[in-house]
Amino acid sequence: MNKQEIYSYLKDRHIWYEVTEHTAVYNMEELSKIALPYPEQEAKNLFVRDDKKENYYLITVKGSKRVDLKAFKKGNGTRPLCFASEEELMRILQLTPGSVTPFGIFHDRERSVHFYIDREFLDAPHFLGVHPNENTATVWIKTQDLADLIREHGNSVDVADI
Repeated sequence: MNKQEIYSYLKDRHIWYEVTEHTAVYNMEELSKIALPYPEQEAKNLFVRDDKKENYYLITVKGSKRVDLKAFKKGNGTRPLCFASEEELMRILQLTPGSVTPFGIFHDRERSVHFYIDREFLDAPHFLGVHPNENTATVWIKTQDLADLIREHGNSVDVADI
């Protein structure tokens, strides 16, 4: 799904969303230089795997947070974690570095990626901003709607204190 297909998918399902188009960004530092309407709701997305390459996770947190993978492992009962390779990112989510987003889970044919979302996104205003499978826009979507869409796709979703 490209970004236009994401927009159509959300519209067809009558899901509230807003779009902010912008230049391509590859990391949170570059994104911080763009005037976003809701910068405090911007998400950072990490695609990681366990040390056996058996389990893959997409972790979505507030953009200002740092994620300690050792603490995440301990708090969520996973094996040791590291970042997935560019090849794994493309094979499983059909995404490139800089474009990692929960919408990439719609490309997970095996429904094997476990999605973790930071509990803080459930607090008011109850929405977050993520890329629409391309790093040239940010889609603002209600947290619960995003979680429901991912569950509907067949992937597991956990809300976690990260």
